[in-house]
Amino acid sequence: MQFNPNYLSQLASSVSQSTALENYLAEELSSGLRVTSLEVDPVAAAISSRIASSMAKDDSYIQASTNEQSMLNVTDSTLGEVVTQLTSAIALAVGGNSGTLSASDMQGIASKLSSIRDQVLSLANTSYLGSNLFGGSQGSTPPFSLDTSTNPATVSYQGDTNVQQIATPTGQKIQLNLPGSTIFGSTGSGVFAALNQLISDFSSGTPSSTATTDVSALTDAMHQVSLQRSVLDNSLNQLQSTSQYAQTDKVQLTVQQSSLISSDPTTIATQLKSAETQHEALLSVIATLGSTNLFSYLR
Repeated sequence: MQFNPNYLSQLASSVSQSTALENYLAEELSSGLRVTSLEVDPVAAAISSRIASSMAKDDSYIQASTNEQSMLNVTDSTLGEVVTQLTSAIALAVGGNSGTLSASDMQGIASKLSSIRDQVLSLANTSYLGSNLFGGSQGSTPPFSLDTSTNPATVSYQGDTNVQQIATPTGQKIQLNLPGSTIFGSTGSGVFAALNQLISDFSSGTPSSTATTDVSALTDAMHQVSLQRSVLDNSLNQLQSTSQYAQTDKVQLTVQQSSLISSDPTTIATQLKSAETQHEALLSVIATLGSTNLFSYLR
């Protein structure tokens, strides 16, 4: 019988390959992943990387959107209270214009209007997580300040007109704030100008010829607050819908990535069993060769 001197080395190489295959299949079965590195399947690995990047973008937006929704909810609640206060102020001023009140009663209305103005001023300077809601991009300095040394008193705006936005994963821009001057007006106009004028009207204790006009101005100012509130409410609705979209997209991407890189446990288990059988057969052959007199193959 002719003996092939390369037979043993080939057999050893087969055992090595068989061992590597067993280890690979066992790891795949354990991890549940078919693609664990770029070398296994470069195309699938590249696609999986892009999917992971999109999922990370969705995650980032969902978290940011949650924070912004909380801020907008606080903003909406604050503006809702502003409208409530202004409604009370208008009712007081209308009642004060009846012409039947005493000087003391009119001055009492002025005092109540002053309290309402101070409450609205406090609301206009509301901060959330250390940042002013109505200061534009000016975070720490209260955007509105009151000066009572003038008659009527004046409220100044120290914020800016910068508008903050957030970009959705699809590139859509959603507005997150409104400068306080857009909502409450700037020096000499808007909510505070109308309130301060009404306070001045009633402080004298005598009917003012401008009181009716000033009530109308405050009513218009309140309508402006409500209008701007609706802008932010629309942003809140957009944040909610786009966040839900991002969550749905993330789920779909997860499924897509899983189907791309995950293995079929049943198939892998079958392949592993077959590899183990082949490996045992190789070891059996080696054991048989080891117990046989090599000179018998040299005859």
